[in-house]
Amino acid sequence: MPVFITREILDRGLQVLQNAQIAYTQFTEKRVMHTDELISICKDYDAVLNAGGNKMDAHFLEACSHLKVIALHSVGYDNVDIAAATRLRIPIGNTPGVLSNATADTAFLLMLATSRKAFYMHKTIEREAWKYFEPAVNLGMELYGKTLGIFGLGNIGYEMAKRCKSAYEMKIIYHNRHNNTKAEAELGATKVSFDELLAQSDVLSVHTTLTPETREIFNATAFKKMKTSAIFINTSRGGVHQEHDLTAALQQGVIWGAGLDVTNPEPMSPGNPLLNMPNVCVLPHIGSATFEARSEMSRLAAENIVAGLRGLPLPNQVNPF
Repeated sequence: MPVFITREILDRGLQVLQNAQIAYTQFTEKRVMHTDELISICKDYDAVLNAGGNKMDAHFLEACSHLKVIALHSVGYDNVDIAAATRLRIPIGNTPGVLSNATADTAFLLMLATSRKAFYMHKTIEREAWKYFEPAVNLGMELYGKTLGIFGLGNIGYEMAKRCKSAYEMKIIYHNRHNNTKAEAELGATKVSFDELLAQSDVLSVHTTLTPETREIFNATAFKKMKTSAIFINTSRGGVHQEHDLTAALQQGVIWGAGLDVTNPEPMSPGNPLLNMPNVCVLPHIGSATFEARSEMSRLAAENIVAGLRGLPLPNQVNPF
């Protein structure tokens, strides 16, 4: 029962497959496969461990309806047509819980770096533009006592809020479909409407899944409702913000700064104006890029594969049926 792995993963996941005596092949080329190429390859396999952003739409799933399981090397599953997979009885697994600390650290890093224009100031050294001390130039802002707004207060958002509360005694507000009673009890978090979140946040950190409802919800209309001193942080999915609108909001001073681990599209063009703005910090989607997190992600993905090939419910199944 061979497994196709779309990119090289860490040994912990491979060991799970080996212990279960499941054969696998890893795609080692440093490029993204076209959908039709992936379909052609997958016809010879019983399962796929998708360790990249390969789109698995209805066309792919119908062409590969023989697959016994698809395991994602990620928490997000917006690259898979879940309705089609469910209709075809293909279980889809993801890797929740194991990357909360790593991604929250990245959000915190971006918040702090943006607040002090850190990436831009580093570039002044490379450009030999750091010549002398200017006490009134390139000033950042302090975070102590400010209001942190969380859009999507789940596990990652909670960890981000906990860090901000502990480090800077920030007030925590959030917008969710449901109340997060743990955050309310332990962090004093307050649930607010979306408009209140926009209006009150000094730092607005996005930790939602990408759905039709959240796609480009942070657009020109939303940015205009934010404080002109606000920092926008996105470590979830680039599709949650409208990048042209974000660029314009920053250029026009509608908001103060932005820290992005995800962009729309990905990868970002090296000529993107966001990369040279003083109040913007951009990372190449490294939220889960720690050895510990990626090892656990490989393990969970492999365990989903093993269960699916054995006809058992996946430990982390997105579409239970």
